[in-house]
Amino acid sequence: MALKDAKSGLRNEAGIAAVLGILKQSFGERFQTGESFRAQHAHTTTYIPAQLPDGVLFAETADDVKAAVRVCAEHKVPLIGFGTGSSLEGQVNAPNGGISIDFSRMNRVLEVNAEDLDCTVEPGITREELNVYLRDTGLFFPIDPGANASIGGMASTRASGTNAVRYGTMKDNVLSVTAVTANGEEVRTARRARKSSAGYDMTRLFVGSEGTLGILTSVTLRLQGIPQKIGGGVCAFPTIKAACDAVIMTIQMGIPVARIELLDALQIKCCNAYSNLDYEETPTLFLEFHGTDETVALQSQQFAEIATECGGGEFLWTVNAEERAKLWKARHNAYWASRALAPELAALSTDVCVPISRLADCITETQADIEANGLLAMIVGHAGDGNFHVLVLFDDKTSEGISAVENFVARLNARALEMDGTCTGEHGIGQGKMSFLEQELGGTVDLMRQVKRSLDPDNIFNPGKIFHLG
Repeated sequence: MALKDAKSGLRNEAGIAAVLGILKQSFGERFQTGESFRAQHAHTTTYIPAQLPDGVLFAETADDVKAAVRVCAEHKVPLIGFGTGSSLEGQVNAPNGGISIDFSRMNRVLEVNAEDLDCTVEPGITREELNVYLRDTGLFFPIDPGANASIGGMASTRASGTNAVRYGTMKDNVLSVTAVTANGEEVRTARRARKSSAGYDMTRLFVGSEGTLGILTSVTLRLQGIPQKIGGGVCAFPTIKAACDAVIMTIQMGIPVARIELLDALQIKCCNAYSNLDYEETPTLFLEFHGTDETVALQSQQFAEIATECGGGEFLWTVNAEERAKLWKARHNAYWASRALAPELAALSTDVCVPISRLADCITETQADIEANGLLAMIVGHAGDGNFHVLVLFDDKTSEGISAVENFVARLNARALEMDGTCTGEHGIGQGKMSFLEQELGGTVDLMRQVKRSLDPDNIFNPGKIFHLG
């Protein structure tokens, strides 16, 4: 679990001291060692303890990254990439110390190929910045993990989010990356062609590797046309099962829903209070459809019929942009709405993913677990792909509080694996889910270790994440 897996390893004190001196001399004010800078580049999003790097380099070019990698490789000092710090499983922690490479200044759009529906960007640009840049082209980048994450971070953790049911995840939307490898050289994993059978799929090896195989310096992305019309709405259901049945029927009927989000009754209560809404406090689906006037209206009508058949209430939908924005802002603020319920408590956000046919079973059993153990927790899910999140509020100042939440997360992951699911649909492994990866994939993790040792023989890239090398 999180606290047990987030242990510091052996520090290379001599190597770190040498690297600090070299980088300070090479980069001047762009390299910082003050505690405030270092604290901002460690993990603070959940209760996993922060483990600070020894220095922070604000990279501005790929050449900066190559120079840093060469210095750190020579002295066998860890390197940890940092985008916006919105990851949830300790991915940006520095358990062995080392150097954090901050990409906030590498945030340029390098190329847009509107005719081909793709673009190439530096890793530090955020998804919102990218979509503002693309607005005049009539294109947009659809992956929306909720947080305004950096593209490099999203690629590294194989992020997805509310639009994944229609547009896929990062693995489906990254055409190519450039990455600096352990020898300090920059490699390009693919060209811009939409498909290729040329050798190993190195792009998808780096996408989801959480910075453990190299440092990304650019990402080439698929883009989509901005829909002519967007409709969104909400529908209340008497039970989680009824809502999940509606999701399954929607997917099986081939209705091209863009987003279909599930919020349990407690989450709706929190959103009502935080976002000044008045939704019925029962399990609820938030939906969005993309298309033309006619197709959005048809899809909304089809879903309304499904909802009625599954025992749901009226599907209240709109194409008004302001009303839709209010709806999705409330959804994206679900984390803060939940924290506001008991601000004195710590929060742990975790996720699992199961086949959608088992989604109702998994959520229902999880709710029973929450109630039986007296926990304060709410559930929100990307129901269209079987992925859901649990936010547990707990007292992190007592061993009993920590044990209770860690034991709950262990049961949740075991439950998902028993249903042929995964321990994480989009948060990644980081430090927090290392033991569950072993349970999920068994001997395949040994194969991952072989890949890691081959590409990063001195274990300088984000050590202590995904698995222990042993």
